[in-house]
Amino acid sequence: MAATAATPDLSSYERVTRMDVRTIAQELEKLLGAKLVAYIAGVTEARAVRQWSRGEREPRPDVPARLRTALRVALMIASADGSGVAQAWFQGLNPQLDDRSPARLLREGSLEEVGPHVLGAARAFVAGA
Repeated sequence: MAATAATPDLSSYERVTRMDVRTIAQELEKLLGAKLVAYIAGVTEARAVRQWSRGEREPRPDVPARLRTALRVALMIASADGSGVAQAWFQGLNPQLDDRSPARLLREGSLEEVGPHVLGAARAFVAGA
């Protein structure tokens, strides 16, 4: 089934799926800032994010999938409302996520469990629901 126009969600999925970890880290650093990306990744220093962006260091094995999900969401929201809104969305207490921040869920939760909820909340936000 072919779509006539890509939705922001599909567009971000396709774009991020083709990226390597270095590019994902670079894009997230631009959109959300190194400190927020470090928080989502579960590392204590923003320096680690900059090192991933430059290809000087590889993240732990569990981190790339979290970053990939975060970038999908960040691109979806930033394309509609800008990077400042994307930053605020990740940090805010989201009523669709039981008043928890998306950044904290991505950091602390099992990605298989929290990923679909975070993506769903982002889709609803972009749609204006």
